[in-house]
Amino acid sequence: MNNTNTTNDWLFEITPKNRFFSLNLKEIWQYRDLLFLFVKRDVITVYKQTVLGPLWYLIQPLFTSITFTIIFNNVAGINTGTVPPFLFNLAGITVWNYFTACLNGTSDTFKANAGIFGKVYFPRIITPLSVVISNLIKFGIQFFIFIAFYCYYAIQGRDLSFNSIVLFFPVLILIMGILGLGLGMLISSMVTKYRDFSYLIGFGIQLLMYLSAVMYPMDLIKQKLPNYGWIVTYNPLAYIIETSRYMLLNVGEISILGLCYTVTITIVVFFIGLLVFNKTEKSFIDTV
Repeated sequence: MNNTNTTNDWLFEITPKNRFFSLNLKEIWQYRDLLFLFVKRDVITVYKQTVLGPLWYLIQPLFTSITFTIIFNNVAGINTGTVPPFLFNLAGITVWNYFTACLNGTSDTFKANAGIFGKVYFPRIITPLSVVISNLIKFGIQFFIFIAFYCYYAIQGRDLSFNSIVLFFPVLILIMGILGLGLGMLISSMVTKYRDFSYLIGFGIQLLMYLSAVMYPMDLIKQKLPNYGWIVTYNPLAYIIETSRYMLLNVGEISILGLCYTVTITIVVFFIGLLVFNKTEKSFIDTV
């Protein structure tokens, strides 16, 4: 029997890519069936063994909005103008919840999927991408609740109206999802080596919520705390929340400069997160 070079017998050879930055949309499209499978898994298994199931999608924003209305509007006296305080808070929380769901779901990618990553090959970015897509379903349910309360207050005769640029609201949600994906990939890569980040995520998100104008107008913080208002103005999430309320409730203001700043930060964070994510996937199995 003649000995031949066995390497020539392989049809495909899977090796780590040398490029640190690679989105490879073509490969993601080739694995689209797996992507949809992960989306289905995320939607079904999250509340599969709970008593209330998908109703938790509704309970969380409703109770949070009620709590914010009591504390920040009734006790602290934050004025929301002609918009009912509950609806004002619900609009901000609905958009904010989509960001936190994307960030929480993607920030543990390597650790939660180490068993799968170590056995089969597929584009690793499919896993965090599936989280962002599956959370759109959760956002859609919560947004439907917002529309239901919007109609209720409109029937009651409250002065409510959508802004003419509300058609661009899906673009705003897309920006929020990309920002959550970028931050999630970055944090997930860091968690593989520094486990402390996993403990700081919950605390950090809570703190970030108060700095993102979720329960108050941006102008209010500038008036009440002029020495610290700059912290909110440098937070890209605050512009997304403020603009979403401007679109949905026609209150507040829209800052073109602030939105350009937000888009720039989102793109930068996404590319940095993707670069670090691609670099980490080559060696994470040794540290997880």
